[in-house]
Amino acid sequence: MLWFKIRMLLRRYWVGLTIGAVTVLAVLFPIWYLAGIEENTRRYIISMNVASMPWMVLNTVIFVGFLYLMQSGGFSALKKTRVDAGAVNIRFSDIVGLEEAKREAWELVQLIKDRTRVKAIGGKILKGALLVGPPGCGKTLLAKAVATEAGVPFLSVAGSEFVEVFVGVGASRVRKLFRQAKEYAQAYGACIVFIDEVEVIGRRRILYDAFGGGSETNSTQNQLLVEMDGLDSAANVIIFGATNAVEGILDEALLRPGRFDRKIFVDKPNLAEREKLFGHYLAKVSYDVGMDLGRLARKAVGNSPADIENVVKEAALIAVRRGADKLSYKDISAAIERIELGVAHRLSMTPRERERIACHEAGHLVTIYLSHPTDDVFKASILHRGGALGVVHHMPTEELHVPDRESFIGWLRASLGGYAAEKIKYGVTSSGVGSDFAAAANTAHRMVWAMGMGKSGFIGNYSSIAKSERSAAITDMLERETQDLLREQLSETEKLLTANWKIVERFADELLKREELDYDEIAAIFSEFGHPSRMLGK
Repeated sequence: MLWFKIRMLLRRYWVGLTIGAVTVLAVLFPIWYLAGIEENTRRYIISMNVASMPWMVLNTVIFVGFLYLMQSGGFSALKKTRVDAGAVNIRFSDIVGLEEAKREAWELVQLIKDRTRVKAIGGKILKGALLVGPPGCGKTLLAKAVATEAGVPFLSVAGSEFVEVFVGVGASRVRKLFRQAKEYAQAYGACIVFIDEVEVIGRRRILYDAFGGGSETNSTQNQLLVEMDGLDSAANVIIFGATNAVEGILDEALLRPGRFDRKIFVDKPNLAEREKLFGHYLAKVSYDVGMDLGRLARKAVGNSPADIENVVKEAALIAVRRGADKLSYKDISAAIERIELGVAHRLSMTPRERERIACHEAGHLVTIYLSHPTDDVFKASILHRGGALGVVHHMPTEELHVPDRESFIGWLRASLGGYAAEKIKYGVTSSGVGSDFAAAANTAHRMVWAMGMGKSGFIGNYSSIAKSERSAAITDMLERETQDLLREQLSETEKLLTANWKIVERFADELLKREELDYDEIAAIFSEFGHPSRMLGK
């Protein structure tokens, strides 16, 4: 391995070594020559050289600059970052959550460590692993942890670095990247190459492009495929690719066995992992140690680790602005609201408008709290946020991967609650129901057209069938059933609100007085009417 390191050093720095040797020779030879000539002649030669020195230096800089540019690949130079495993220093124990992804990644670490034993039985080390998942979930962190645990060099590049206006530049950069990776693998036993946002160069190739816009991407991807094919078992170069895109976007040739051999899904954290993440990020700031982290985790359903970190950072800013020396639960709640709902603004409205908005939001709140099987309310407001004049913020109390019909009915009623409340109190509704109607119509359409949740017995996803291929009779029947579902659930929502109208009026009055209600305040009012606290408050 020492010879490989020396050869790699000479290959990478021969230009600098050559320039240094020539510089030393250029200094010593004139001194020796001038020592043997007459004094006046020596002074004349020295004065002429001193006068012309600025021009010589400028010419040298220009020449060396162009030489270095051509040596480093010219326009095909790649901003590749090589990091030693010790410098990365990210262990699996440092990654909070991602238990399933870490378990799969640990198998890769063992394969890299046991590469000698794998070859001894005739096996081959894997060539590539694709990290798939939403943004902010730790794909880059996981790849660095694999490099650290395996103790091998780590080369990190982004997919966008291969894209250039000049055709062929991307392919040249791919060749240079893999050549360097093979050198490190020979010198250190193995090397990991991490390509972030691999879909930039890995999306399906355009085979028929009239304008030639996809030629550069195609050639870059073709070179990547060739290089991955050329990685033999002796190279010990493992490619990690990270993408937020669904697999259907990537080219099939990139996903076949022999290229990206393994797929690791890095998904959003579950309830227990979110609780650990809140504990991890809150430990970096001063906070109220009596804070219920489990409750925060239930509030953050669907949030990624990056989202949770952002919530804690925003909460710290809110705490500083109010002059507190540590974070409280209200600071966290305010941070979530600011991020998800927007900054609150007070608009100048007539008393009748404020009263109507309060009634509308109270209808949403009571409908969700009393009838939704999975969602809970943690905020109600009549302040202007993100374009909405009022908002009732609700979310599932736990992860739902396969919601059933009752959940969709709950969301449908939640959308119609504001309309029903306005209709009961005023007899007519306002333009504020527009977005609610859009959500309700979309939910009912999916239930009837795509998921077989209607009463007609039609089974199949009719939304996926082109309108020209559907019969008019089926289309009319599905549209009628969608409207019947909306009317039926509106009737049920009106019955629910009418039976609990005192609660609706109480919440409307409280919203007019306070403008915003948090979960504890909402739960306390419901308790007055004999309705116990929901799961979020436990």
